[in-house]
Amino acid sequence: MAFVIVLAALCFLMFIAYRGHSVILFAPIAALGAVLLTDPSLVAPMFTGLFMDKMVGFLKLYFPVFLLGAIFGKVIELSGFSKAIVAATIRVVGAQRAMLSIVLVCALLTYGGVSLFVVVFAVYPFAAELFRQGDIPKRLIPGTIALGAFTFTMDALPGTPQIQNIIPASFFGTNAWAAPWLGTIGAVFILAAGIAYLEWRRRIAARAGEGYGDPATLRNEPAPFAGTTLAHPLVAILPLVLVGVANKLFTVWIPRFYGEHVGFAPTIIGKAEPVVQEVSKVAAIWAVEGALLVGIACVIAFAWKPVLASFAEGSKPAIGGALLASMNTASEYGFGAVIAALPGFLVLANALAAIPHPLVNEAVTVTALAGITGSASGGMSIALAAMADTFIANANAAGIPMEVLHRVAAMASGGMDTLPHNGAVITLLAVTGLSHRQSYKDIFAITIIKTLAVLVVIGVFQATGVV
Repeated sequence: MAFVIVLAALCFLMFIAYRGHSVILFAPIAALGAVLLTDPSLVAPMFTGLFMDKMVGFLKLYFPVFLLGAIFGKVIELSGFSKAIVAATIRVVGAQRAMLSIVLVCALLTYGGVSLFVVVFAVYPFAAELFRQGDIPKRLIPGTIALGAFTFTMDALPGTPQIQNIIPASFFGTNAWAAPWLGTIGAVFILAAGIAYLEWRRRIAARAGEGYGDPATLRNEPAPFAGTTLAHPLVAILPLVLVGVANKLFTVWIPRFYGEHVGFAPTIIGKAEPVVQEVSKVAAIWAVEGALLVGIACVIAFAWKPVLASFAEGSKPAIGGALLASMNTASEYGFGAVIAALPGFLVLANALAAIPHPLVNEAVTVTALAGITGSASGGMSIALAAMADTFIANANAAGIPMEVLHRVAAMASGGMDTLPHNGAVITLLAVTGLSHRQSYKDIFAITIIKTLAVLVVIGVFQATGVV
């Protein structure tokens, strides 16, 4: 019964999200409904002590990233840089390869360490422009961005700095470059299959005579560039490159500058406790925020006239979008925390442990928990915290290197995590102004490809022993 309650809460929230209702409202309803059916006396304590605590903690850490990411995407749009990048892309690869272009730009940014959420805000303005010029349906943009940002550069390619590739290292004693051949094989499979699927969808739409869509009926459309002269493509792409480079540099410099801890005593009337910040917990976030500020400053430096002329009005929808996206994701974070604390979640975790093959056991466990919590990093953290010792023991008995455990866990976390209630999915749809009904089908297809890639990697290892 406990498991049925957890499953019912998950299905309810996915249904609500797919129907277009706000998860800010329904995530706590779904979570607390599960608590009510499990132990009614814990509804209020769980809401205040767990759901709200996790939700507010997420906003405390990540809202500045959402806000700066939205502003960065907006100034890229207002400056005309997005249109310049699109024009150069069409000249180089052709309008018919718009999807590949967007996937590669997303991949470049995420592999450079830029947050997935930031990539959504930054890439959407020129994705919309490129799809509009190529007359490709706008509803295919979320699936395209998802392929570039949420899949192979998130956890498959060796060395990626995304958190999903970092978490397993602390459990298995590995590093971000674990199992480089398997990771590369998985990445190539995802990219090839994903592009083939998206191009198939584009061709079907073209044969049906479906174009980009009527801008008058579409939501969150980037405003057309009002200038007459486009920036040089190298100047236009410079802010995107700087964000990736600055993020990497700040990630290295910040811990060196501050050390392990930094503290200060607030200057207020009366006694106040010193504020002490553990730098390791926020260094990556500070690095992303600093990198985005560098990117924004670069855009303004090269295109201050068009940006400042429209910034007052143009920034308002960007800020509103950042608020909505961050609150959606934070509510999902709170939902996942509550569900993971219920007995039914433990029942599921124990049932998954019965799968005999060590790598299949790990993959199914991680991707299932990521799907239930709606978070790749959250589901993987829960799975590894509870079962890493079992995974290691089973792998040692079967002669499986820890590097393979690392790569399988990382890739599995990014499999079924993108169910309809996933925060990144909801953010992506909110930013692009599309609904689950319009675009989730393609996101889910990419999710299936990503999940299959884990089985491909396991099969390759079993057949060849390559790591």
